[in-house]
Amino acid sequence: MMALLRKAKKVFSIRLSLFTFSCIISIGTLLLYNIPFFQFVINNSNEGPFGVVWLTASLVVFMLVLNFMMTYLVMFCMRIVGRILLAILSIINATAVYFILTYNVFINATTIENVFNTRYSEASGFFSWGLWLFILAFGVLPALFCLFQPVVIGKAKKLGIYGGGSLAVILVVGLLNINQTLFISQHDTELGGLLQPWSYIANTYRVISFSQDEQAEEIKLPDGKITDSEKAVVVLVIGESARKANFQLYGYKRDTNPLLSKQKELKVYQANSCATYTTAGSKAILEPKDCGDLYELLPNYAFRTGVDVSWRTSNWGEPPIHIDEYLPDTELAKQYPDVDSGYDGILFAGLRERIESSKKDKVLIILHTSTSHGPQYANKYPKQFEVYKPVAMNVEEGEKNVGMLVNAYDNTIRYTDYLLDSLINTLRTMTDWKSAMIFISDHGESLGENKMFMHGLPMKLAPKEQYEIPFLVWTSEGFRTYKDQLPAVLEQHYIFHSVLNLLSIQSPAYNEDYDIFQVTPLDASHKR
Repeated sequence: MMALLRKAKKVFSIRLSLFTFSCIISIGTLLLYNIPFFQFVINNSNEGPFGVVWLTASLVVFMLVLNFMMTYLVMFCMRIVGRILLAILSIINATAVYFILTYNVFINATTIENVFNTRYSEASGFFSWGLWLFILAFGVLPALFCLFQPVVIGKAKKLGIYGGGSLAVILVVGLLNINQTLFISQHDTELGGLLQPWSYIANTYRVISFSQDEQAEEIKLPDGKITDSEKAVVVLVIGESARKANFQLYGYKRDTNPLLSKQKELKVYQANSCATYTTAGSKAILEPKDCGDLYELLPNYAFRTGVDVSWRTSNWGEPPIHIDEYLPDTELAKQYPDVDSGYDGILFAGLRERIESSKKDKVLIILHTSTSHGPQYANKYPKQFEVYKPVAMNVEEGEKNVGMLVNAYDNTIRYTDYLLDSLINTLRTMTDWKSAMIFISDHGESLGENKMFMHGLPMKLAPKEQYEIPFLVWTSEGFRTYKDQLPAVLEQHYIFHSVLNLLSIQSPAYNEDYDIFQVTPLDASHKR
């Protein structure tokens, strides 16, 4: 150990010029953090062998010069703060590359948004010795070099010379590759998501900008009104990462729905999610139409119209909810201390009593679950639901044995089956109420297909497993009549308008075309 310390002290006693230091950082950034970028370029270029070599060499020069220029500028202008910044970027670079290599992800705005919306309890599922060793070798050690290597800054004249020269080289390389504009535009998402450190820097800025835009007050929908006094309750269950492919109800070879498959009144619809991550997926379920604007969401609108609304959640990432009763699982655990709060069963606790105690005729309960969220699927269900064995404890372990990962995931679907079946059976016994249960997932999940795992890819790149979702509906006898003619594949926006129908809410915001139920005579007469 002492010998290592002496060697390290000797290394850090050598003073480097800022030019040499910037060259080392630039070369290190290229070799340590951007190999996946060049692999993508080589594998996806339509050029011949010479063209691929030329494009790759041009990008190498471009990145070396760009990183050199930025390192030189940061160190010259910020000194010690610049060192700290470079050290932090080294560690983030290593983390980003680890996840790219391990989970085959792109570091885009969606990924950054997911990072911001992830709790420690979920993030800790990614922690492993492999991650820590990778960060130590490719993040911490380069960071120490950035922090402690003596550097001779030099004069401002050299900054001007090197900065101007770098810009000139970048311009020339760009002009020589002007014919690659189509390739870059076609793969801008992938290229930008693999380029370190620019992927997370640019996309963090984008997410912050989006977040500021969304702080604006949601666009109010036209006032609605409840048109009858029939006692009706709708329980909307928003599934997390539940993919259609692993539901027995959709033809999966395993009996992952042993209980729901016996519910004769259950309607099974084909559906696609509007996104592959929770924030956008849950928003699409709750909003009246597909757009970038933040319109008044279903629970907020129903609450303002006079419906008794309760939101129960073990998840996060949903858009702003403005109602009186918002209950996270931690609060529910206090109300129901006899129920195991470690699983989504806590969200279903006491629902019958909650509904029957309502002082209003219309009740909307929304349960935002987390049952099939990775990377630790095996921790999402009680052990009596571990039907398929052996299981992988996390996605990283599952990469080595996809079958074990699928076992764990399928057990989460078995648990979902139990929860939904129990809910339907409870509602069926509440004969004083007309009732409905709707289950729809926010998005799907990859389980090793094409070496992809979990979710979050942009829609234009995402495999079908990440957006083909289950859409299940049950209604009590005589509540509503289903439409015979519907599109082959439904959107998540059908939820908003179908729930308005179930709750007898007359509104200009209602769109009959996005309702799975027939319009009642009263509704038709009012031409909602």
